[in-house]
Amino acid sequence: MAGNAQKIIELDRKRMQAMADKDIATLNALISDDLVYTHSSARLDTKKSLIGNMESGSTVYTSVVPSDVKAQDLGDTVVLTGSCRISVMSNGKPNSFGVRFTDVYANKNGNWQMIAWQSTRTPD
Repeated sequence: MAGNAQKIIELDRKRMQAMADKDIATLNALISDDLVYTHSSARLDTKKSLIGNMESGSTVYTSVVPSDVKAQDLGDTVVLTGSCRISVMSNGKPNSFGVRFTDVYANKNGNWQMIAWQSTRTPD
């Protein structure tokens, strides 16, 4: 299963774009049911709560742009690290900030899905 690094970097770009586009079908396909999503504020989300907040409009991602993404291909798991610029409306308040992130994808029965996200805000 080696050689998945670039594929997963592109898949994660697709996931980030789907967040900005509010493309729920793509997010449901790319995010694992057992997701652990740790925001830069330390708030935790599951797949259900992350997508639910987007569907309800309480969290509206307007832009999610990755940079300097590197991948560690471990076979059926790929760990991504990089930077990201996020613009979001949270409970009606606009916010834009940078983060450094660690993002983990696992191959589940032939389908690559994000299983974990951890981000730390960077000084602007």
